[in-house]
Amino acid sequence: MDDVLVHVTDETIDPGDLATRFYSRHPDAAVATFAGFVRDFNDYGRVDSLFLECYVEMATRVLNDLGNKAKQRFGLRAWQIVHRYGEMETADPIVFVATSADHRVEAFAACEFVMDTLKTDAPFWKREHSGGAGHWVTVKGVDTDRRERWSTEDLDQ
Repeated sequence: MDDVLVHVTDETIDPGDLATRFYSRHPDAAVATFAGFVRDFNDYGRVDSLFLECYVEMATRVLNDLGNKAKQRFGLRAWQIVHRYGEMETADPIVFVATSADHRVEAFAACEFVMDTLKTDAPFWKREHSGGAGHWVTVKGVDTDRRERWSTEDLDQ
């Protein structure tokens, strides 16, 4: 998987290993990484597990397009997105993003751009389970707002 930019999988991912491999392949001036994990809570209380459904081929295409947009917009040298789907327990890693650029500002911004856009645009559907009951998670207004700011934000700041 070292040369794969996007990997959508139902297998466990190891963000530490992914980061170490990315760092070793891209020892550029600035590398930013993000790892997201299944939370044990939501707006309504405790979460026991999460089922993440996806259309793998479409998700792969959307994430590739997103990574390429980030590369172009922020002048990235390299990037990687790894996303899980399927049944996961709390504290399981669900997503890993890495970006490499000449400067930290671009590396951080690109990583944030990818996550903000992924949360609203990628074809993943979450069903949280708690106490035997489950409910589908909808996109939150704050996520839509974070996504929208990339359409209007002046990147020269």
